[in-house]
Amino acid sequence: MTDTSTSTIASFHLLRYDTLGAMRHMAFDRPLLRRTDGLTFWRLLGTGRGRSMSLGADLRRWALYAVWRGPADLEEFLATSPIAARWRSEARESWHVRLTPIAARGAWAGRNPLPTEGGAGRVQGPVAVLTRASIRFSRLAAFYRSVPAVDELLRRQDGCLASIGMGEWPLARQATFSLWRDSASVRAFAYRGAEHQQVIERVRSHDWYAEELFARFIPYGSDGTWDGTDPLR
Repeated sequence: MTDTSTSTIASFHLLRYDTLGAMRHMAFDRPLLRRTDGLTFWRLLGTGRGRSMSLGADLRRWALYAVWRGPADLEEFLATSPIAARWRSEARESWHVRLTPIAARGAWAGRNPLPTEGGAGRVQGPVAVLTRASIRFSRLAAFYRSVPAVDELLRRQDGCLASIGMGEWPLARQATFSLWRDSASVRAFAYRGAEHQQVIERVRSHDWYAEELFARFIPYGSDGTWDGTDPLR
């Protein structure tokens, strides 16, 4: 039997505030996160207005992606961290989800923070997908020309429960987090959508990315709302 109390997990937290003053948390939360026990990797992220990596920014909505030594470390953070306490007291809306990694490839800041054993296989139920890319400066214009078609494809994709574009740095370091009804829906978007396939081919043939990470998870234990609802319920 696997000891799940010490198995690496990830989490995703999406916060919406009433004012632009929330931007200060991007600076003030960093020292607290560095000192958080059991937190092995984290990124504070601004969010875009589109469903994929887009130019428009929503300055009242922010995200945290985190990797934890085990589930107990995440629960301790949510129960006792002043960051989580502020989420509860100040955020107009918040959504949180625990994530069990099932496949990961690539790197983020020079390393893959997730276990990579095995593959995604056939997963019953919802799947979460994180994509992240550091875009070469010379390829920025071509990259952002491709975004509207992918955004439109996501809007039309029946199995996509929710999706959001995010940025670690303006323009050049972008990410998306998405929720899907099942693995088949992810494959349909990745391999059957002509617009997405064309973008993938251009990324590979023209070497758009200096670094990229692609990871899949089983989402569980969600709470709160994302644009008024919990997309997993």
